[in-house]
Amino acid sequence: MSSKISAAITAIGGYVPDYVLSNAELEKLVDTNDEWIRTRTGISERRILKGAGLGTSDMIVPAVERLLKKRGIGAEEIDCIIVGTVTPDMVFPSTANIVCHKLGAVNAWGFDLAAACSGFLYSLTTGASLIESGRYKKVVVVGADKMSAIVDYSDRTTCIIFGDGAGAVLLEPNNNGYGVLDSILRSDGGGGHHLHMKAGGSLKPASIESVTNKEHFIYQEGQAVFKHAVRDMADVSFELIQRNNLGADDIAWLVPHQANKRIIDATANRIGLPAEKVMLNIQRYGNTTAGTIPLCLWDWEDKLNKGDNIVLAAFGGGFTWGATLIKWGY
Repeated sequence: MSSKISAAITAIGGYVPDYVLSNAELEKLVDTNDEWIRTRTGISERRILKGAGLGTSDMIVPAVERLLKKRGIGAEEIDCIIVGTVTPDMVFPSTANIVCHKLGAVNAWGFDLAAACSGFLYSLTTGASLIESGRYKKVVVVGADKMSAIVDYSDRTTCIIFGDGAGAVLLEPNNNGYGVLDSILRSDGGGGHHLHMKAGGSLKPASIESVTNKEHFIYQEGQAVFKHAVRDMADVSFELIQRNNLGADDIAWLVPHQANKRIIDATANRIGLPAEKVMLNIQRYGNTTAGTIPLCLWDWEDKLNKGDNIVLAAFGGGFTWGATLIKWGY
């Protein structure tokens, strides 16, 4: 038995809204078609959170409740909640703060972490460090985004890609070598001009002009982002496997950020993994930003076996990217 504490995932929960936005429905909104969307992105439909007064926290709460029920514990046992998101309910208080209140997690502190599509990986590494320190026993790490809130449904380049959803994992101390083993995380703010939201922050506060100019929506230069994502997500996954003296045969699953099927294929090829070892749900949910990786784990949970080596990989706006190695603990 090792004395070193690692952070093992002991439960998963997920939530996607009921409303399904199909490619056929998008054909009525913008000049596009089902075949074009599927061949270029791999997406057939995405889920949208409909209804007045609903924000990202309203997807996180049911996801965490499912996780708690699965683990058989109450919300008051949670020590900390970290929410990876770029679509917080509001600028402040943090979505984590709101979630703690809605769940009744009266003994937890928490915060939001913004790293776009890499938000879950950044949050997972942060949560793992809290467990490894020995000070915290139960840390909930969430990836969630209500992308429909910042998508311009008259922009055919972005509206076909994004959907809404939330996924959460529970981290607990482990002394037997299971859990988060290694992470390589990267950041390059120079990529920000290719993928960002122009207004709404302190640099350009909301104004009549900013709203009229549609500056509160996602701005993306698809080709530039695609090129960086293909290279960086694949390279960092390869680097992680090499650093841990593993080969393709040692990896049970690749859990890639679900941005685009072609980016996913490129990453799998780089590390030599066949398609059947790659978790996919992009066809059903689209790109839920920080939500994609935990939603994949939630969807595929029954395929995971104790001791499986799993590589999580992501690339997001900023740019941010990274890969994390996990030894599955149950």
